[in-house]
Formats: sequence, structure tokens, C-alpha cells
Amino acid sequence: MEIFQHPFLYPILLPLASGLLCLLLPKILSRVSGWIAVIISAFTVYLVWPLFMSEPQTLDLIANFSFKVDKLSGFILLATTIFGFLISLYSLGFMKKKIYQNKYFAYLLWTIAAACGALLANELIILLSFWGFLGFTLYLMIALGGAQASSAAKKTFIIIGATDSLLILGIGLVWIITGSTRMDGLAIPLNHPHTYIAFLTFAIAAFAKAGAMPFHTWVPDCGEKAPTPVTAFLPASLDKLLGIYLLARTANDLFVMNWAMNTLLMVVGATTVLLAVMMALVQHDLKRLLSYHAVSQVGYMVLGIGTGIPIGIAGGLFHMLNHAVYKSCLFLCTGAVETKTKTTDMDKLGGLAKVMPITFICCLIASLSIAGIPPFNGFASKWMVYQGIIDAGKSSGGLWIIWLAVAMLGSALTLASFVKVLHATFLRKPSAEVKQNTIREVGLSMTIPMIILAVTCVLFGVLAYRLPLNHIILPAVKDTVAFTGIWWAGPATFLLLVGIIVGFVLYFLGNKGKVRMVSTYIGGESLPADEEVTGIDFYKTIQDINPLNALYKMAEKNFFDIYDVGTKFIFLFVEGLRHVHTGRLPWYLSWVVGGLLILLIFLRS
Repeated sequence: MEIFQHPFLYPILLPLASGLLCLLLPKILSRVSGWIAVIISAFTVYLVWPLFMSEPQTLDLIANFSFKVDKLSGFILLATTIFGFLISLYSLGFMKKKIYQNKYFAYLLWTIAAACGALLANELIILLSFWGFLGFTLYLMIALGGAQASSAAKKTFIIIGATDSLLILGIGLVWIITGSTRMDGLAIPLNHPHTYIAFLTFAIAAFAKAGAMPFHTWVPDCGEKAPTPVTAFLPASLDKLLGIYLLARTANDLFVMNWAMNTLLMVVGATTVLLAVMMALVQHDLKRLLSYHAVSQVGYMVLGIGTGIPIGIAGGLFHMLNHAVYKSCLFLCTGAVETKTKTTDMDKLGGLAKVMPITFICCLIASLSIAGIPPFNGFASKWMVYQGIIDAGKSSGGLWIIWLAVAMLGSALTLASFVKVLHATFLRKPSAEVKQNTIREVGLSMTIPMIILAVTCVLFGVLAYRLPLNHIILPAVKDTVAFTGIWWAGPATFLLLVGIIVGFVLYFLGNKGKVRMVSTYIGGESLPADEEVTGIDFYKTIQDINPLNALYKMAEKNFFDIYDVGTKFIFLFVEGLRHVHTGRLPWYLSWVVGGLLILLIFLRS
């Protein structure tokens, strides 16, 4: 029993057992399950902290049963448990009147346990076991959204399950090639078709988990239909951390990359950035819009890792962490809005800045962060990804110009999208459905996590080099990171604040109390007298521009949905089999004879 007393196993076994306890509690004690989750998740952070602070160490229990923590897995392990605690705390308020509290908190603790197991695994078989269990808990947590979420849960389970099957194939190939499944001893050169297939299976599993194209379509459905804390924890933070962790391990440790595979990652990253943000621009549901941005931001992480340059890899990992912070904050703000207004349809919102000022400020900070506006954390990590792309271009031809242009365009479109979000939800005139006299801020258990995440967005931007980079990100990169361009966050922040203060002073000196009424200006277009301009229809005309209109129509028909396309192909194949199975004996005998002939031909050759 001594093996179960090792510090590596506590973050796995404690949440696992506590989740079972939550599930077995009677419904009358459902509120107790929430407090159990908060206490255990906080204690798990305490247990993980020494592992994060320690030097790389390995635990070999028995044959093919090895755990390891290093600087990469250590900081992602700590981030995972911190997000688990914040979501547990937030869920106390959000889940207060839900009938499935016991199940929710049990699944949440099991997810934390499995994530810790996957991050600590030093054997591919152990990694696969926890990875598969995470797909199961993901399905269970999405399904808590009720009947409307069942289709999203099934779709998620099939996409994640199918790519997990490919991961099994990849692990099998790694064992055939190297004779080992131990992760810390692998460095497979990409010099044979088998090695390329193995690499692609690992990459596809990582893409599906993180939500990169074309394996992304479960994320918008999950974001729209699952309970908001589930979305804030899984596709917004945990699945990004795990997916990019697997990709970073694959590209930097398990395989020796070459130009072709790095270029493939860059293509996937650039495509994900651009296409997903274009879909986000035209959404009306706040959760679905945020979900498409959760997909788009993965592209920056993949671009960074795909550069193969230390500064780019560090930027991709930093952006992974930053995204988990600001996207979780955005989803938690959306959950607060949903709790008070009972909707996330932006057509039915508006005017909430006055009655929910804390939620508005947190959402504003997170929106500026995801858009890459200095001095917030999103700018710092994107700046590093840009440097990685430029440095990689010095030795890989002129394609770097395309990757850089797409990345910068994606940031601009992200900013445009969140101008729409902030205006439609908080700043415009309230819609008829919003009863401002009955809306107040949410309780402390929901407000505190939002504030913590918003403050982190500021600190990780203003103190990027002193805090996250020096102590978390740079130690996780194997090679020395050289900054070709320096962003002086402290002085820049000071100058920005000075400019804002001077602007306010000039405003109050020259314009205070003076109101000038003018007609609405919308770029020269005519506006009917009775029509109101709202942020909801910002960029609506994008759908009418050639050739974008054709792409949007194809997207509406799920042309780019790998799940929908795959389902149609399978049904077509099954329908063909139905026609073949006529029920007539001579027809079956002919199939048997034909099959035997084919076998003989192959055996003789």
C-alpha cells in the first residue's frame, strides 16, 4: 500500500474518491457536494504546488507504470487544478437550484483527477487510459444540459472517441518502431511512412481535444448547450491545456520535427485562426460566439508550436495559458448574465453595464485580452507568436508572410467581434426582455472567480516577463528563448494610463455638460428613420460579400462539419450494404466465392 502514499498519486486519488462520495450523497445533501468539491479542489492545488516547484522527477512503480513531472507538465498541472478550484467555487452559485448538483460536482472532481493523471503520466498507455476517461467525463458533463444538450454530448463523444482510437493506433506504431511506450525516452525521427502516420495520429488527437480545425465542431455545440461552468472549464480551459500539452509533447519530445510537419502545423493554425473568427463574427448567441473564438485562439497556439523556434513555442504555450484565463473569464461573465436574464441571446440583452458593473468590467478586460490589446496578457503571448513566425521565416521561405498576415488579421477581427459583444450585451439600450429594475450582480461565489481571472489578465500582461514568462513558461521550453523584439510592458502601461488620464481631463474641461444631437452615422449608408442601430447586426453584411457568402451558406449546411459529413458517408455506406443484402441464397454464395478468390490472389502474391 506504500505506493499509494506517493505525492504523485494524491492529486489523482483524492479527487477521484471525493467525486464518488459526492455521487453517493442523498439529494437532500446536494449542497454539501458543492462544498466538498470546493474544499477538495483547493486542497488539490495545495498538493500540486510542491510538484510544480520541484525539479523534474520520475516515479517508477512497476513495469510500464511510470509517472513524471517536469517544468512543462508541472505548470499545466498547477493551472488545471487552479481552474478546477475556481470553477468549483463559481458553480456553488450557478448550480444552486439545479437538481443534478451531485452528479455535476462528482464529474467535475473526476475530470480534475483524470487530467492530473494524464499530465503526470510517463507511459503512453497510462496517458491513453486517463485521456479516454476524460472523454467519458466530458460526455457526462455536457449531457447535464438536458435534452437540448444530448445531441452535442453525442457529437462530442464520437469526435473525441474517434480521434482517441487514432491515438491508440499511434501508440501501437510507436511501440513497433521503438519497442517502448515510455515518453521520456522517445525522440523518433520522421523518416519513414510509419513515423509520419504515428505523428499524425498524435497530432489529430491533440487537435480534437484542443478544438483545432477540422475537428472543432463539437466546441460550438458544447458551448451553446452545455451548462456554462462546464464550458468555462472544459473547452475554454482544460481541454485547451491538455490538447496543446499533447501537441507540445508530440512535436518537442516524442518526435523530431522536420520542415514538412512544421508547415502542416502552421497551415492548420492559420486556417483555424481565420475561419473560426469569421464564423464568430456573425453569431447572435453569446455562448456560441465565445465558442468559435475558443476555436480561433487555438490557431495561435498551433502556429507558435509549428514554428519550431523556441520563442514561438514559448509564445504558443503562453497563449495557451492566457487563453484559459481570459476565455474562462468570458464564459463566467456570460454565466452571470445568463443567471440574471435567463438568456444568452444578444438580441434580448442590452444595458447591463449599469446594473452589473463588476461583470461588465471583468468582461471588458477579458475582451481586450483576447483581442490582443496592450497591455493585457493576450497581446504579450501573440507578440511572441509573431516573433516566432518571423524568425522561422528566415530559414523556411516566404510562407511566413502568410502566417503572420493571417494571425494579425485574426486579432483585428477578434477585436471587431468583441466590440459587438460589449455593445450588444452591456452598452446599448436595454431590449424589451431586460427588466433592469430586477437585475443585480451575482453572488460572491460567482463574482470572485471572475475578478481573479480579470486581475490575472492584467498582471500577466503588465508583468509578463517578471511573472509568467520567467517562472512558468520559459523554464518549460527546452532551448534558450531569444527575444528578437522587446515589449516593455511596464513603461508602455504607464504611458497608456497617462494618455487615458489626459484624455479624461481634456474631456471634462471642454465638453462636460454639453450634449450634441446628431444623426447616426453608419459609413455613408442610409438608415430608415424607425430603425435602431444595435451591435447585434454588426458585420452582418459580411455574409453578402462574394465569395464569403458561398462559404457561409456551406457552413450553414454543415459542409465543414467532419461529424456531419462522416455521418452522411456512413449512412450512405450502410444503405449500400442494405441493398446488397437481398436475402437470396445465390447472391450470398456469390459473395463468399468472390471473397475466397480475393483471399487466394493476395495469399499467392
